[in-house]
Amino acid sequence: MSDIEFIPNVFRSGFELTDLSWVPWKEPGRVGVEHHVLWAPDEEKGEDSVGLLLRFPPGAHGDFHEHLGYELMLVLDGVLDHSDGPSYSKGDLIVEAPGTRHQMSSREGCTVLAIRTRPAAARTPDRPIRPVADTVAAQA
Repeated sequence: MSDIEFIPNVFRSGFELTDLSWVPWKEPGRVGVEHHVLWAPDEEKGEDSVGLLLRFPPGAHGDFHEHLGYELMLVLDGVLDHSDGPSYSKGDLIVEAPGTRHQMSSREGCTVLAIRTRPAAARTPDRPIRPVADTVAAQA
């Protein structure tokens, strides 16, 4: 048996990827985000990296958090909005260093590959951040 997961051509229609098992990310501060785990931390081996596909329907957002390690995000489809103001489109690669604090959201919807070398910790913003759309919250 192979330990390889193969997802062909994720750029073809990243937001649709209907052949994957998407799980709602239920955690305080998150609204509407779904995830598909590529790999999870293995505490017995002392590993804390994680690989996820994240799906943000229009108006979905994560919590405001701080990274304890590096995070790499590759936008596969749609537009990902960063709490500091920039928006990232299909094909954009974002690498955030340890200590980075942000909230990610998507006004129009997106799918993102996210790889974290260590976990993130929930935080409270200590400065004004970009507001997130409440499309998903209004539908819930």
